Amino acid sequence: MSAVYSEDTIKTLEWKEHIRKRPGMYIGKLGDGTSYDDGIYVLLKEVIDNSIDEFMMGNGKTIDIRIEQGEISIRDYGRGIPLTKVLDVSSKMNTGAKYDSKVFKKSVGLNGVGIKAVNALSSKFLIRSFREGEVKEIQYSAGNVIFEKEISKSIEKNGTQIVFTPDEELFTDYYYLDDFIDSMMKNYVYLNSGLTINYNDKVFYSENGLLDLLSDNIKEEQRRYPIIHLKGEDIEIALTHANQYGEEYYTFVNGQHTTQGGTHLLAFREAIVKTIRDYYKKNIDFSDIRTGIVAAVSIKVEEPVFESQTKTKLGSKNIAPDGPSVRSFIMDYVTKELELFLHKNSEVSDELWLKIQEAEKERKEISGIKQLAKKRAKTVKVHNKKLRDCRLHYDSDKEGTEKSTLFITEGDSASGSITKSRDVNTQAVFSLKGKPLNTFGKSKKIVYENEEFNLIQAALNIEDGMEGLRYNHIVIATDADVDGMHIRLLLITFFLKFFPDVIKNGHLFILQTPLFRVRNKKETVYCYSEEEKEKALKKLGSNPEITRFKGLGEISPDEFKYFIGENMRIDPVIINKEESISDMLEFYMGKNTPERQDFIIENLREEDEVL
Repeated sequence: MSAVYSEDTIKTLEWKEHIRKRPGMYIGKLGDGTSYDDGIYVLLKEVIDNSIDEFMMGNGKTIDIRIEQGEISIRDYGRGIPLTKVLDVSSKMNTGAKYDSKVFKKSVGLNGVGIKAVNALSSKFLIRSFREGEVKEIQYSAGNVIFEKEISKSIEKNGTQIVFTPDEELFTDYYYLDDFIDSMMKNYVYLNSGLTINYNDKVFYSENGLLDLLSDNIKEEQRRYPIIHLKGEDIEIALTHANQYGEEYYTFVNGQHTTQGGTHLLAFREAIVKTIRDYYKKNIDFSDIRTGIVAAVSIKVEEPVFESQTKTKLGSKNIAPDGPSVRSFIMDYVTKELELFLHKNSEVSDELWLKIQEAEKERKEISGIKQLAKKRAKTVKVHNKKLRDCRLHYDSDKEGTEKSTLFITEGDSASGSITKSRDVNTQAVFSLKGKPLNTFGKSKKIVYENEEFNLIQAALNIEDGMEGLRYNHIVIATDADVDGMHIRLLLITFFLKFFPDVIKNGHLFILQTPLFRVRNKKETVYCYSEEEKEKALKKLGSNPEITRFKGLGEISPDEFKYFIGENMRIDPVIINKEESISDMLEFYMGKNTPERQDFIIENLREEDEVL
């Protein structure tokens, strides 16, 4: 019998109930902290963005941030929220100063929602506003007011402090990764020269903006020429070419890191090609111009339109409601200023031309084998026994594509278990034949000559850049033994060497699988370490059954579904920005050295403790 559709079925949720029931609409995915776009980082950003907007308006040059045992405290020294409006700003939807463009002309976002989402999704949310010798304080839990203090006297400097704890009912088993937070803080100061951020015991400051961003991310010996730094009204650009493959971009809109690019990135890539072709008066292949490019682009837009609440992709067509298009604004600036720079700096234009010629030479050398490889990839695409594809892909506009995952497994037994237990909508499986080739010291020609790597590249669709990436998560699923560790290193080497932006943009992960199963007649506990096994033994009492999983192939499909579902544990592969990629590859995959032998011995000892 079908449900009756009547007045009683129509419900209106309170603002906090709606946010808690549909958090994805406000902060994207919840996550557990292993991805840079997980919800806990979005909550952090939403609060910091308000402080950044104050700085952009010339108020407060310092932001103090502390994260201790899951509690986050953010204190700025701006003007402070008007004291009679603290309740409204923190708990009434679509309330804020940013609707008045005279006050916040080009803010990160209107944020009539952002801070309320943090409030609703936190078990504790405390807001204090210090303004002209007075303070107003309110504390919430899950959006509900716990206490509200009367306005009182204060000797504190003007500004706002927010202290919150993400609600563990929603964010289960989460943790903050310092690498992600450090990267976030660096981006804030790169985009706001003169701002100081104190995060725990670290100080972040940048004097030269995007020039510092590229200087910190690309070592001097990797740059083909000094970084070009151009700064105009509402636009800033830094770029160079490095001794690496692919293209690497850092794009920002109103201080927001648009990790998925958007209209401004498309315009910049087009403008670079046009400017360089015009300057050298040659119809150069676009790939010869863009290969090895590393660039940062920041623009400011009035009333920006993003393609999601998390603001990772710009959708705006125009700089302002009555202004020029984003494309023409960037095109006009780049073609004029970059060409002028190249005319004035002949040593840079000479080195750039040399890099273009090298790229053209390599492209022509591998063009024949590349065509054969593409043909081979197309031929096997329909009958590729090594790839079990999914239905939703990251490069489509359909809902849920952020969950798209490709598992790269070793051997048919492991891939068989994952294939049988996966979600066919969002999870694909690629099975390796054995240990992949060591690509250290080899040219990109090897990607097309080696069938396995060519098929991985084709499956990911990243040959011509990251825009076509078909899976948001690329998960290496190997056994927790020496051979499994070696395969991981070989695959990481492949991505570091030829597609470093896969790692830099947070798409590569290692799958954690349980080492032990501990069970009695009533309960089963899967353990990922010796410590977890000991806890399970205490919990389940006397004489439980203990099974040691020696390989992924030993785990049945019925069990595997628990390890690749909602509670899947994955570790992100993170590049330390202070380390050179070439230095890392030399250490891990180059000739044997005493240092590397010591590293392997130390890590194998840890492995033996588990084995």
